Amino acid sequence: MSWAGIKKAASRAGTQISQKIGQVERTDDSAFTHEAARFKELEKNGNALHKDAKAYLDAVRSVSASSTRIATTIDMFFGTDSGEQAISANAYKRAVEELEGDIARTIDAPYRATVLEPIGKMCAHFPEVNNAIAKRQKKLLDYDAARSKSKKLGEKANAEPISLRAAENEEEQAREIFQALDGHLREELPQLIDLRVPYLEPSFECMIRLQSHFATDGYNKLGGVQRYFADGVREDYASGALDAQVEGALQEMRELSICGLSA
Repeated sequence: MSWAGIKKAASRAGTQISQKIGQVERTDDSAFTHEAARFKELEKNGNALHKDAKAYLDAVRSVSASSTRIATTIDMFFGTDSGEQAISANAYKRAVEELEGDIARTIDAPYRATVLEPIGKMCAHFPEVNNAIAKRQKKLLDYDAARSKSKKLGEKANAEPISLRAAENEEEQAREIFQALDGHLREELPQLIDLRVPYLEPSFECMIRLQSHFATDGYNKLGGVQRYFADGVREDYASGALDAQVEGALQEMRELSICGLSA
């Protein structure tokens, strides 16, 4: 920061202190404060949406990769057998590998292009808007300080005309600079906030379509594996018969002498 910038920052800090103790009148603008608060809410929600949308894609990849690793391990368990279990394990492995490949081809790139990138571009504008709001606040402090200075000199009976005119000119200049920036923000800030829905609507639609594709494709591919299982598997699961089978197998393991050896 330059020396002039340091002096300006110090002057503004002094103005803020003077406003707190009532020596300088503070401009109260509840309408703009309301719009600025709405923007901060948009910024918070937009950044959260971008973060969570990215987390969804990461989660889809993670689920797919985990399923592939599980399928590979299960296939190794049953791969030495020649029965129905080995066939179903291999079918499951093929299904999740196809699903993982499909994610890379039909979900990853479209999701980035239609969801992540548009949301990211919207969020990229937030710092610029924050800078404009902060600049407006600085110019408002300058205007309040100049107005207070001009008012105090005008109230002095022995005020020098040259000093008074200089203070009035400074006030007028500060007012014009502030009002130009203020008017720009007052006009465009509500427009920016109101554009959030039409801007995000296409991305929202694409997000739903891609999520539906992922769920439907997974259902279809994994559903095809079910034909390798016995017809009564679902009924056995509902009735608790499968739990009994698992418990029976565990009991047989416990009865093996190798499992009963102590250290």
